[in-house]
Amino acid sequence: MPRSGAEARRRLQQAALELYRERGYDRTTAAEIAARAGVNERTFFRHFPDKREVLFDGEADLRDALVRAVEEAPGDLAPLDMLLRAFRTAGRILEENRPFTEPRLAIIAVTPALRERDMAKAASLVEALTEALRRRGVPGRLAGLAAQTGWGTFHHAAQAWIDDPSQDLETHLLRAFADLRALSGAAPSAQDRARTQP
Repeated sequence: MPRSGAEARRRLQQAALELYRERGYDRTTAAEIAARAGVNERTFFRHFPDKREVLFDGEADLRDALVRAVEEAPGDLAPLDMLLRAFRTAGRILEENRPFTEPRLAIIAVTPALRERDMAKAASLVEALTEALRRRGVPGRLAGLAAQTGWGTFHHAAQAWIDDPSQDLETHLLRAFADLRALSGAAPSAQDRARTQP
């Protein structure tokens, strides 16, 4: 039996990943996840409300970290640069958890119920980032557009990192934001150009 709540939570997450990869999400039960983790089903439900949430643990912490990074960004930054700063913070969290992040994204990609939950999570994060930008003085319409565009760019960079792990997530993220600026006709800064050179 795990000795602490944190250890039980970690084991449940690992067991869920293993079972979802072996059997698929739909053919795995909470009881099976608990058994694989060496705990009872009651312990599972003390940590997670349902079997989807095993893969979305830490969402509130991620949202708080992103919002805090926007709130603490230097005042002279443009909205997309505030978001890039925030996503660089989030990127470090994902990189530290790559053994969990990579299979998690793969499972979500092939599971409709999890894709739906992932979209709801994304909408919640975009809303939180929009509000954070508004509090920084960005007009509402622009704040929403920046948050949606920034999240899409971050998601694009995260997928590129999964597909090409030879470069770290930050490199993919900087390249994606430089590409976004190029698409919009905004010239990348000298710093962006230096960082995104192959």
